[in-house]
Amino acid sequence: MRFRTWHRTSWGIAGSLPHDWEQLYGHPVYFAETFIDPGRFRGTCYRAANWKLLGLTTGRGKDSTSKRPNRSIKEVLGYPLTPHFRELLSQL
Repeated sequence: MRFRTWHRTSWGIAGSLPHDWEQLYGHPVYFAETFIDPGRFRGTCYRAANWKLLGLTTGRGKDSTSKRPNRSIKEVLGYPLTPHFRELLSQL
């Protein structure tokens, strides 16, 4: 028996997230992002599913009051959930 798992990560996100998000919050979502700790994970499934590296975090938490890193620096990856996400986001 053979299973087809090609682009399973992006298919699962693109297939269920927009619908579930809109049902729960009452507005659509056009772009998804995730954070990968490269010291612990490689993010292979995301990269294989064409998620794009957007950059790195600063290593500070959202409530940090200092400019010094206090946690691990993460990679930020993004994935468009619709082909026209730029136009849709610019209208907000």
